[in-house]
Amino acid sequence: MKNIPRIFVDMNLESGIQIPASRDVAHYLGRVMRTDVCRVFNNGREFDAQISADGKTLHIGAETNHRDPGNALIFCFAPIKRTDDMLNMVTQLGVAAFQPVITERTVAHHINWDRMHKIVVESAEQSNRNSVPLILPPIKFSELDMTGLVFADERAAYGRAIPALDMTPRAVLVGPEGGFSHNEFAALDAGGARGISLGATILRAEVAAVATVVRVMS
Repeated sequence: MKNIPRIFVDMNLESGIQIPASRDVAHYLGRVMRTDVCRVFNNGREFDAQISADGKTLHIGAETNHRDPGNALIFCFAPIKRTDDMLNMVTQLGVAAFQPVITERTVAHHINWDRMHKIVVESAEQSNRNSVPLILPPIKFSELDMTGLVFADERAAYGRAIPALDMTPRAVLVGPEGGFSHNEFAALDAGGARGISLGATILRAEVAAVATVVRVMS
């Protein structure tokens, strides 16, 4: 069945159980989508479901055969003014978790992370995922684990030679609007992080985020 509504449920799901339906879910199914059936998901699993006539309960049916298209990649990023757009787009690419990193040139320090979580949930629902990426607590750049880390290296746009990537990354990193500082580039190089080129132009941070994830997944 095409275009069946998909709803993230933040609890363990099993066939045959009944769970409370929030007012938002009842409104979305009954008033917006005008249906009493949906699919619910969490933890990589998806189930058929039906909302009760009074809109208060979701009856969980059979598990579907849809496999989660998500991956194990951790997306590290400096918060930006358009963090919502960045997380929306990168969620669609299947990353497992978001790690905010406060760099020297980070300017967006006051992010509404509850709102970001809602955006990520909606993106997961719409992009056919069976899981929602975690949003981890922000860390300082100095706390960043550089093991298996690949970063968007803007120095390539200025002629720096970038070796071909010959590893499967654990995590990727994209810097802020102003780019990484000289000290941060030095720390990345010394820590064994691997830079990749995104071409000859300097991309906006949210565009660089998508380009970086697509590049390492290809």
